[in-house]
Amino acid sequence: MSATVELDPILETDFIKEMVKQMRAIDSYGTYDGWPVERILAPYIVTKEQRREIPVIGDPDEETLSRVKAFYNAIAALIEKECGLMAVPMVNITHEGFGRALITTGKLVVMDRTVRDIHRYGYESLSKMKDEADKYLSVALEIIGKYPEVAGL
Repeated sequence: MSATVELDPILETDFIKEMVKQMRAIDSYGTYDGWPVERILAPYIVTKEQRREIPVIGDPDEETLSRVKAFYNAIAALIEKECGLMAVPMVNITHEGFGRALITTGKLVVMDRTVRDIHRYGYESLSKMKDEADKYLSVALEIIGKYPEVAGL
């Protein structure tokens, strides 16, 4: 008897595929080799209860910071894929867990987001993470469409 496993359709989206690429890129020791997508992206899922248990005292750990950077790198990669212009993410987070994430295309800032409470960074589900990324992507592409000459510099 063979068991059929139904894949969640969200796992086949461009954003989730790009997130897996970004997470594998920061895995310098090959720890994620052979892991399923759900396990690789599991650190991004943080429930409200888990979020409450995470203290905001002390510096954010390097793993959390690299996950934040991977998220914005994935959005930048999707911007490049959609419009063909190089998109560069810049993430600056202080030791207190506050900062800013920018994505530029040419001389144009296409995404500018203030980040806070990075200690508690995460999403309720992969779907909510994808929705947030899609929102940033659509706004960025709209800005690029409005100012193509600046984006091309």
